[in-house]
This record gives sequence, C-alpha cells and structure tokens, in this order.
Amino acid sequence: MSQIKISNLSFTYEGSYIPVFEHVSLQLDSNWKLGFTGRNGRGKTTFLKLLAGEYVYTGSISASIQFSYFPFTITEPYTLVLELLEELAPAAEQWQIRKELSLLDLDETIFYRPFATLSPGEQTKVQLAALFLKENQFLLIDEPTNHLDKKGRQIVSNYLNSKKGFILVSHDRVFLDGCIDHVLNINKTNIELQEGNFSSWYENKQRQDQYEHAQNERLRKEIGRLKETAREKAAWSDKVERSKIGNHVYDRGYVGHKAEKMMKRSKALEQRQQKAIQEKSALLKNIERADNLKLTTLPPPSNRLVTLRDVQILYNDNPANQPITFDILAGERVALQGVNGCGKSSILKLIYGEPLSFTGTMKRNHHLKISYISQTSEHLRGTLQEHAYQQQIDLSQFMTILSKLDFSRVQMEQPMESYSMGQKKKVLLASSLCQQSHLYIWDEPLNYIDIYSRVQLEEVILQFKPTMLFVEHDRQFTENIATKIVHFK
Repeated sequence: MSQIKISNLSFTYEGSYIPVFEHVSLQLDSNWKLGFTGRNGRGKTTFLKLLAGEYVYTGSISASIQFSYFPFTITEPYTLVLELLEELAPAAEQWQIRKELSLLDLDETIFYRPFATLSPGEQTKVQLAALFLKENQFLLIDEPTNHLDKKGRQIVSNYLNSKKGFILVSHDRVFLDGCIDHVLNINKTNIELQEGNFSSWYENKQRQDQYEHAQNERLRKEIGRLKETAREKAAWSDKVERSKIGNHVYDRGYVGHKAEKMMKRSKALEQRQQKAIQEKSALLKNIERADNLKLTTLPPPSNRLVTLRDVQILYNDNPANQPITFDILAGERVALQGVNGCGKSSILKLIYGEPLSFTGTMKRNHHLKISYISQTSEHLRGTLQEHAYQQQIDLSQFMTILSKLDFSRVQMEQPMESYSMGQKKKVLLASSLCQQSHLYIWDEPLNYIDIYSRVQLEEVILQFKPTMLFVEHDRQFTENIATKIVHFK
C-alpha cells in the first residue's frame, strides 16, 4: 500500500484560455478501486493522461508506483496473443496468464490468434489482463465497457472487483456498483472523493444538491428582504437629508447626525447582502442541473409499424444472425439483446432502410418516418449550425437541448471534431430528439454518455413515450425504459 499525492495540479490546453484544472490537491491510496465520474467534457480522460505523464502541467504528482493507461496502442496488432502478453508482462508465468484469461472468460485457444482478429470485447479483456499481470502498477482504465455486451460487462465488473489499485472511468451505474469502493467525481469547480460505491455516492450527491437548492431559495428570500429594508432606510435617510435644506425649523445638527447614521446602516446592509451571496455562490456552482428534455413524436400511421419473420442478414452470402422474428407496435420500446456480433446492429440498419441483403420477410409501414442514431460519431465535422442545417432541424431547439445536456456556450462555438466522444454522442442524441418521427432507432446511444444525461434521457422517454427500437448494454437504462425485449441467439 502506498500513497498517490496530487498537489496544486493545474492544466490548460495549448491555445485555450479556460483551465481544465486549477490547483487540484488529492491524496489517493494505491489499493483503492476508484470509480471516476462526471459530466462529459469535464476532463476525466485528461486527468488520467496527466497521471500517466502525457501532458505538461504545473503542480506535482508523486507516487512510488507506475501508472498504466487503458486502452493502449498495440504497435504490432498481428502478434499472437500469447506472444503479446509475454512481451507486455515478461515477469508473468504462463499459469498466471492462463489464470487471468480464465477470470475474463477467455479460453486458451485465444493464445494462438493474432490480436487484430479478436473482437473489440476480446481485445478489451486481453489488454486488461496484460496490465494486471504487471507488477507495481496503478491502472488508469478509461471507458472499458463501450465494446462489451451485457454478459461481457458483468464478467469485467467481477474481474475488476477481484483486483485493487485502479481508477475506472465509466458511466454504467450497475457496472460501477459491482467493482468500486471509492468514487472520484469531477464537479464544476472541484474534484471530490468519497468512500463507497456509485449508488451511495449518487444518493449523497442528490441530497447535497437538494439541500443547496433549499439554501439558495432561503438565501434569495433573505436577500430580497435585505434589499427592501435597505431601500426603505435609504429613502428615509434621503428624505431627512433633504429636510435639512428646506424652510422647516429643525435642529439641523441632530437631523444630519441621524441621516448619516442611517446611511451607514444602509451600507452595512448592502455589505451583508454581498457577503451572503459570495459565501453561497461557491457551493451553488457545484449543483448539477439535469433540466427536463422535450420530444415531439408523430402520430403513428398504423398500429403495426414493422414486422419481421425469420429474417437473416447476409454478408457475402453468409448469415450474420440466427433467424429473428418480432413486431414493433405503436408505443412499444423494443430492446434487442444478445452477445456482441449476433447481428443486432444489422437488424437496426435493415429496418432503418439500408440496402442490406437478407432472407425471410420484413414489412415496414410505407409512411414510416424514422430517426436513427448509429454507434459511431467520428463522422461529425464542422459547426453545430452546419449540422443543424444538414439534418434539417430547428437550430434554436437543437441548441437548447445541448445546453440542457451540459454544453457550455464556449463548447457550442467550437468545431465538432474537437469534441470528446461523449460530446459527439450528445450531438447525435440532440439531433434525434429534434426530429419529429414515428420510430426512433438508437444503436448503443449511451456509449461515453455521462450519468446525469442518461437519467435525463430516461425521463424524457418515460414522459413522452416514443416508439423505439434500440440496442443498449446499460442494464439499468434498459430495465427502466424497455417495454419489450427481443433476445438474439
């Protein structure tokens, strides 16, 4: 057990005038299992890379252990997995390698496969095994669940729970609860540390925000009362001061003394107001707002929107999935579930209208208007204004939704290629919410999306009840919104 000491850490990207971190000080235990959360764009990945020594910063980071970052680049991707693991962890013996892979539900046949031929989920597991096989390492694990299905997430969560000494960036609530014992959260103005799992931290955060909202309301009322009192006293003192100039017979010295006294009291009240505002503002800056989103659906053209009977997608005459049969009825929210590679995304593309070869029968209402979100967001380029024009959506509505999803005015002015993966995904989600449609098809919409935004999306779906077809491996999200689940074999 050792300490990781972060003192007065500050960092600003070159060319930017807005600091990502200012004077951050933390002390972490190298045995902790830390979950790292916070809104998209707050600097979680940047923080990990600062620990890994990839950026120049001011302040100090001291530790007696080495930091290793996940995911890392495999320079020779066609190296056999066994050779790769032996190269990355030369001190590990083969029985140790076999044990790690077994814990990740990988059998030994994977040893003799080139790394590049593995599925994204298998690559994730091999990289994690390689890092944990190293000695005297503290792991910086950045979003490991994005390529993992429901079963894979459970396996990796159990695996991480058996380990110690890592920071894990993830927005999957169930996944975090299964494998962490401390939470790091990036607020608007600071980084907080709390012992416990995600659920306990989230409950405490909600209570804290509710308390601060109540304090803010009381402060607002108190400030209003103080201002009104100050105005009354100022008006009285002004009236008395004016009386010194009139023709009335007053003791001018007495009146002047009283007026001066009232003016001083008025100034004191103003100072009290300002002090109260300043004392509370520092706390109120960390309240996370999750404003309600809106969605306008189109009336369904019929009750049965889509019908599939024994459908198999074909790639080069090879089936990508087992025959699948299901319907999409108006008002249903259908979740497709199955292991990675079973054809879920292909079915979404087919229903959306992509020209895929298939067997079986598919019927889709001819008047059906679909809003589609793909897995990938790397194609986003240019400005938000250009994107809104291309998508034929209302710019004002689009910007409002992004603002509610925690986009700042500064971020809205930047090109989309500079956005984090989470911010890019929010652009796609906001676009979809702006599109009046009969059916919303979302393919893994929550990849990289922060927890607060996930809750916002759940709430808007439950409120407006759109007809949906989606694939999502976040178990809690699916349980909360799905009305029907279709299982792929």
